[in-house]
Amino acid sequence: MSLASTRTLVDDAAERGTAVPAFNAITLDHAEAIVAGAEQAECGVLLQLSENAIAWHGAPEPMLAACRELALAASVPVGIHLDHIEDDELVERMLPRAAEFGVGSIMYDASRLDYAANVRATTALARRAQQLGLWVEAELGEIGGKDGAHAPGVRTHPDEARAFVEATGVDGLAVAVGSSHAMRERSARLDIALIRELALRVSAPLVLHGSSGVSDAVIADAVSAGIRKVNVGTAITIAGTAALRTSLAEQPDAVDPRKYSGASRAQTAALVAQLCGVIAGTAL
Repeated sequence: MSLASTRTLVDDAAERGTAVPAFNAITLDHAEAIVAGAEQAECGVLLQLSENAIAWHGAPEPMLAACRELALAASVPVGIHLDHIEDDELVERMLPRAAEFGVGSIMYDASRLDYAANVRATTALARRAQQLGLWVEAELGEIGGKDGAHAPGVRTHPDEARAFVEATGVDGLAVAVGSSHAMRERSARLDIALIRELALRVSAPLVLHGSSGVSDAVIADAVSAGIRKVNVGTAITIAGTAALRTSLAEQPDAVDPRKYSGASRAQTAALVAQLCGVIAGTAL
């Protein structure tokens, strides 16, 4: 199976009335577990590497190269996505090499700027990236959990969202509909009616960030209402870390990571497979 393009994955999901599961990988173990879970579910997925994860590694290239090789070896379509990229220097570093590393899309996050500045910056990036064949995602108002506009009560306005997409030409739009980043409990209440209205008014596919805080049933409702890409990060790190703690407690003398990390990878993969079923409608 070759690398999948984000555009193809999203277009196929839209045609089916489902969404693309998009999982944030921090380590190689995460990436391997995500692909393993996607294979269990027989589901195409996006491997996402965020600016924060890149900063933790110190450089994007080694992890992206690993993700590329995982995608090439996978039995299901796997695309590679750069998530929440704000640093213009990182943009300049990665755009010319996107094809080399199999990167099919970028989420350029200028949402901390005011509306006019966000439009200018996003439009310029979108034009450059699309000329290179990349699918471009943007955000109108920040996602909660990062002191942004997805704090409780803040919502994306359909008229502003439509105007933003028309002005910038982006391919996907992350919208504020009630979720927040880094939630550890699945208690977020999404505004499903707003998602339906946004889907009717906005020409670009809608993206749900902060999905770790949303229950399976509500994620399914959001997809039915028009969400076409669902980002998950915190939930899989919680599951993997919990399994790792248990494994270490059961093996207090273990020093070889091969002896204690397998449970973490397996639990992460199992959750990925489950979420693929919820998001993409795959039968597990």
